[in-house]
Amino acid sequence: MIDIKREKNTDHHKLQISQMEQFKIKIHQGGGKKKIEKLHDQNKLTARDRIEHLIDEQSTFYELGTFAAYDMYEEYGGCPAAGVVAGIGTVSGQKVMIVANDATVKAGAWFPMTCKKNLRAQEISMENQLPIIYLVDSAGVFLPLQDEIFPDKEDFGRVFRNNARMSAMGIPQIAAIMGSCVAGGAYLPIMSDEAIIVRNTGSIFLAGPYLVKAAIGEEVDSETLGGAETQSNISGVTDYIAEDDEDCLKIIRSIVDNSGKLYQKNLERSEPKPPQRPVNELLENLPESNTTPYDSYALLESMVDADTFTEYKAGYGQTLICGYAKIDGWHVGIVMNNRSVVKTKKGEMQFGGVIYSDSADKAARFIMNCNQKRVPIIFFQDVTGFMVGTRSEQGGIIKDGAKMVSAVANSTVPKITIIMGNSYGAGNYAMCGKAYDPRFIFAWPSARIAVMGGEQAVKVLHQIETRKGELSEEESEQKLKKIRDRYQRQTTPYYAAARLWVDEMIDPRKTREYISMSLDVAQNSEIQPFNPGVIQT
Repeated sequence: MIDIKREKNTDHHKLQISQMEQFKIKIHQGGGKKKIEKLHDQNKLTARDRIEHLIDEQSTFYELGTFAAYDMYEEYGGCPAAGVVAGIGTVSGQKVMIVANDATVKAGAWFPMTCKKNLRAQEISMENQLPIIYLVDSAGVFLPLQDEIFPDKEDFGRVFRNNARMSAMGIPQIAAIMGSCVAGGAYLPIMSDEAIIVRNTGSIFLAGPYLVKAAIGEEVDSETLGGAETQSNISGVTDYIAEDDEDCLKIIRSIVDNSGKLYQKNLERSEPKPPQRPVNELLENLPESNTTPYDSYALLESMVDADTFTEYKAGYGQTLICGYAKIDGWHVGIVMNNRSVVKTKKGEMQFGGVIYSDSADKAARFIMNCNQKRVPIIFFQDVTGFMVGTRSEQGGIIKDGAKMVSAVANSTVPKITIIMGNSYGAGNYAMCGKAYDPRFIFAWPSARIAVMGGEQAVKVLHQIETRKGELSEEESEQKLKKIRDRYQRQTTPYYAAARLWVDEMIDPRKTREYISMSLDVAQNSEIQPFNPGVIQT
């Protein structure tokens, strides 16, 4: 018998996933067909082609930040993927972070979001002790926006500071100069452990020919000033000369292969088992609307290994599900919002997706237990926030919420966050939003991220904006629609992914795969001692 409700859920989410994949295809075209052809005429591969040649055959490249700068910089013609391709791949059997400038997008110039994306890639590398490979092909800073890229703490200079810090941490860095490498950007490859330059197409200098002529009157071509022969055989700035892109990528693979494996096994893993429910059922059991309650346990059963979930304090604080499980064999702790309406043992009804005092208290204790046992934590977010009202305030909701937030903030085990649906207000913080340093944070197309739920926010904004004067009913409705449209656009996962509030938007059916990849990467980093600080009791 066909379940109409489940079929509608599936169709709705498949449509969302299809739309997301279509957007990704367009982003992967970079600056467009003509720019790609121009690159090929120069005997160069595109950024994504370079990565495809670099990684091991039959291995997967997990791209991160695909939607960075999505729908941004339209006045400059846009900046697909922020002009840089970044993600995790396997090279010579070793998991590595790969960062490749896309020269089809404004000649690989750095926009503000390009900088933010590069810094996030380096942060992932540092947190997980992950080797990093830079495929450099960039014209440098995008000058019309130089004031947003150059001077601040989290701007361009931070990249080179990170180069130095990563070197001190013993994280291998390999750079390939496969096109232009100009001005301050020249420091990135040369502050790496080893640098390769491609003959005829690669060049590196602090000042290009035009600037040299303007500054000191000297006329010189790019190859003489900073080409492969000059920088490898005269200045000694670069370490290897490659004949073309393919040769360059082959040299990188050889360097990684001869460097030895760096992995440490800091996390536990057993033999993987498939989940109790097929992963496709995720789409059936997740409602179309973010306001509809649903069975969160059914979703969990499509993500954790069958017969491995042990629930912690099952009858207490029921709006949060906590427990130990395995995901693709990895031993993990689970903290998940329960979207069902529940009834406490005292007979009180509690709304699903809301964090109450008892659920915050339970989660704080569970998070501390995971740190005590060095078990990584997976946060599954579908949260509308903490409970409000006189009863909650008198019951100490702020105190209990602070306890949970403190436990999350001081947690030292790897944390991975999946935003499945709502991610509102302080609930985002308590459930390990971006501000709380998850090793990775992914969003489903059904995600919504904002300071509060849409309708509540829209009504508050409408009251504020209409307070200044009397409006007709028609004017009031027009203003309300304008506010609602703006707010809804700002809460979409695309808006969040464009600003790197999440690392990547993913198909819900691939959640197990992304968690497993994240833990595989995270295991290389040693877990530091846990100090919970002063906990509110």
